[in-house]
Amino acid sequence: MSEKIVIGMSGGVDSSVAAALLKEQGYEVIGLTMRLWDGETVGDVFRDGTCCSLSAVEDARRVAYKLGIEYHVLDFRKEFEKYVIDYFVNEYQNARTPNPCIACNKFLKFDAMLKKAKLLGAELIATGHYAKVSYDSSYGRYLLRRSMASEKDQTYALYSLTQEQLAHTLMPVGAYDKGRIREIAQELGLRVADKPDSQDICFVPDGDYASYIREYTGRESIPGNFVLTDGTVVGQHKGIIHYTVGQRKGLGLSMGMPVFVLEIRPETNEIVVGPAESALTRTVRADQVNFMAIPDLTAPRRVWAKIRYNHRGAWCTVEKTGEDEILCTFEEPQRAVTPGQAVVLYEDDCVLGGGTIRGNDKTR
Repeated sequence: MSEKIVIGMSGGVDSSVAAALLKEQGYEVIGLTMRLWDGETVGDVFRDGTCCSLSAVEDARRVAYKLGIEYHVLDFRKEFEKYVIDYFVNEYQNARTPNPCIACNKFLKFDAMLKKAKLLGAELIATGHYAKVSYDSSYGRYLLRRSMASEKDQTYALYSLTQEQLAHTLMPVGAYDKGRIREIAQELGLRVADKPDSQDICFVPDGDYASYIREYTGRESIPGNFVLTDGTVVGQHKGIIHYTVGQRKGLGLSMGMPVFVLEIRPETNEIVVGPAESALTRTVRADQVNFMAIPDLTAPRRVWAKIRYNHRGAWCTVEKTGEDEILCTFEEPQRAVTPGQAVVLYEDDCVLGGGTIRGNDKTR
């Protein structure tokens, strides 16, 4: 009897081809689409084709039928609101810039889906993420590795996965580049072969985070002061939910030079701005730490680190400074180190671990 595996199907080309690859490998594949939010009723904005919309469900259903696999749609809206939307809103209200995809991966696409898979009689789950999972017998640990397609690599958003989750997960598209994935979809006659990639946060389809937060909470954002580091008031902002550390555009300030958001102070409703050189730092502190390739960090270690999804990365030395805190000291100053985002650590092509950025110091 073939081994059962449940694959999360978003209606996109990556998860569709992943399902086909697994079937080709001999697995008994069960497709599962998570209904995460009411895509048609988020504010006054409708965008069809996002990962959780009704059309995405229909795309996934058609692919499952074409492949001849079992298919389910399960309601995860309450879990999504609790672990993703509430977190997203709370972080912005507390002057941090969240990454909801990391939270969704941690609590829903892997944790909740694995639990549902076991109820369906499967011990394995799979996704269409561009990453690779392998087991290292010398370390006795499961490793998360970069995708072959470096430009599509999604390991940054997966750093919080546990050993338990990795042990039960396959990511078949990580061994291919995007062009080949689309070719496979075309060869299989899948209608999603040319479907565009999803770019926006699924539950904020127009990208207007501030408006979404206002609608969700029913509260207007409160204007306050833009200030320099010495406290000098240089203008008024629209409310802290409109801004993020490192931001330059959209400030509405005439300073005679480009200025950046350096710090957001929710306790005083102030936003500190300054010149480009003031936006640089060599140090990053993070908590909510998760190690992958190693069980713990016992000594300072030189690693490659990314401080946001589209960051190229840079060398730093990481050390533990508390039970659940790390300090990364970069060899070159880094711009726009943003509280709420993740710092993810790499050794070669493996994710060593990561954590949530809580602060940064001035350039030393």
